[in-house]
Amino acid sequence: MASKTKIDQAVIDKIVSFLENIEYGTVQITVHDSQVTQIEKGEKYRFAMKKSNERLKNLNTN
Repeated sequence: MASKTKIDQAVIDKIVSFLENIEYGTVQITVHDSQVTQIEKGEKYRFAMKKSNERLKNLNTN
């Protein structure tokens, strides 16, 4: 069982900030010896795609 180590408030604040400012993606927390050693944020941006029928229609009219 892991010891109950107190997490530094700055670390908690950074994790919360990452979570509040991401729409799509991941937040990864790395822990060594019960200590947070790294936080990574991977964001994804999604773009609306036209439906296949609309693309084919546009190809046929050009």
